Amino acid sequence: MAGLLLPVLLAVFLLSGFKVLREYERAVVFRLGRLQGSRGPGIVYIIPLLEKAIRIDMRTITMDIPAQDVITRDNVSVKVNAVLYFRVLDPNRAVVEVENFLFATSQLAQTTLRSVCGEAELDELLAEREKVNTHLQAIIDQHTDPWGIKVVQVALKHIDLAEEMRRAMARQAEAERERRGKVIAAEGEFQAAQRLADAAAIMAKEPITVQLRYLQTLVEIASENNSTTVFPIPIDLLRPFFERRSP
Repeated sequence: MAGLLLPVLLAVFLLSGFKVLREYERAVVFRLGRLQGSRGPGIVYIIPLLEKAIRIDMRTITMDIPAQDVITRDNVSVKVNAVLYFRVLDPNRAVVEVENFLFATSQLAQTTLRSVCGEAELDELLAEREKVNTHLQAIIDQHTDPWGIKVVQVALKHIDLAEEMRRAMARQAEAERERRGKVIAAEGEFQAAQRLADAAAIMAKEPITVQLRYLQTLVEIASENNSTTVFPIPIDLLRPFFERRSP
């Protein structure tokens, strides 16, 4: 019985070295402490007691960057959080070059977020998020490249302002709207004055147009008001008729 048990245990021991890796997984294999490379996906064999395998997920990882207290270049205190998308391109370097690539990437993203947002002004953070996102992605990707990690995207999620700053920005936006309204009204008055000046120039060249305009005004008053209206007639309007009859 003991003679049969030993081969069975040996067979189970040898068969335990077979591992099944999914399509998105790789196994970084060390043999007696030395790197042997990555294996997978599918069925791989890890020599028991001699080799050790570390599974690495090759899918895109979504990492939330906690809110960071930042003082912008124009001395405004804000809280900024973001989301980071990255994936492992080289599993060997991700294991050998850094102790814990997830923790290291998270810490790098937090420090980079504080640094980049501190170099920008508040208006840039609010109005030029795409530019800030691109800058963040370039810096983080440059530092994680030796670890075999590719940063896919960095996106600012929320910028939290103090209540006093929100009220100040609301007052600023209201003042800007009032300024635009006054500018538009002034432009309208200017255009109307230009049109009146053009009309006056035309009437000065053709005096008959003044009479036509006067008669048109009489027609409008008669149609809108049925009561008696006393409307003075300038002598200049009657002068052409007198000049015609005098000869």
